[in-house]
Amino acid sequence: MTEHLGGAVIPTGFDVPVEPLRRAAHYTGEPGCIAEARAFAAQFLQQLRTEWCAATDSRTDGELLLLVSELVTNADQHSSGPYILELEGTDASIAVSVYDSSTALPRRYPKDPARVGRHGLEIVHALASQVSVERVPVGKRVRATFHLRR
Repeated sequence: MTEHLGGAVIPTGFDVPVEPLRRAAHYTGEPGCIAEARAFAAQFLQQLRTEWCAATDSRTDGELLLLVSELVTNADQHSSGPYILELEGTDASIAVSVYDSSTALPRRYPKDPARVGRHGLEIVHALASQVSVERVPVGKRVRATFHLRR
């Protein structure tokens, strides 16, 4: 049984599959875009709690926002144009996708605590259960699946 705001959600027998919650935002790369993307993700989490009864704690929220920050920062630094942040979620997981105009695929460097910088993809892989990169007609898409902890 899932707890929801003021009471329990009781299965009725008429339950049908529901589409995941999906939202996307377009960013130009202007100063402040990364903070806007984090705010967009925080708003998405709140909507996921309301519409999907997703149960998350502050640590999970912080990890998701860090994941979004790293992916958006990579797109901001390594592409020469705008980028799109797409979020798709249920009560169990959120897929974070970032589309940008660069055709260069990101490189994951080996762990090296002495290295300054270039830890973004390493952080993404540590937080996400699955990470994929694919070329799309206008550049590439980096997608990370993040499981929500209860």
